[in-house]
Amino acid sequence: MFYSPQGLETNTVIKKIYLALALSSTLIANSILQAEESPTSKYEPLAIPLADIEWGPPGGGNGAPVGVQTARQGTDPVTGGITYYAKFPAGSHFDMHWHTHDEFVVVVQGSVTIVLGEDSHSVSAGSYIVIPGKLNHSWDVPEGGEDAVIVVRRGGPADFHFLDR
Repeated sequence: MFYSPQGLETNTVIKKIYLALALSSTLIANSILQAEESPTSKYEPLAIPLADIEWGPPGGGNGAPVGVQTARQGTDPVTGGITYYAKFPAGSHFDMHWHTHDEFVVVVQGSVTIVLGEDSHSVSAGSYIVIPGKLNHSWDVPEGGEDAVIVVRRGGPADFHFLDR
């Protein structure tokens, strides 16, 4: 039997195509099977206008801003991390502290100055903040302005470690 170099190239290309198709089919089949075997979400759909948030009573003290209000929205069933709103009164200060787990924050209303480690950032509504676990941070809300509202998602259960305590 005689093989031309061009014929070998064609055979190699065809083999590669068949191999790629077989691999793709296997990956798609596995994805479908995993999707069918995966548990359904433990979350219910949720859409809440900011004006309809049910705030807890004012709290604070011991490092947290006096008058701060929170509204828990849910808890991650796997990590135990919570998602909540926090409303800080104008002119308030949150002492330097850290948490074990990461925090992901969106400023929803007003403005804040946040110190992350050694760096200070002035941010306003629409801003996104990532606070890695164990990073020292503090908050200040400007005096004379509006209250600041943030929404926070924690990567694990909540804990507070104040530096001056």
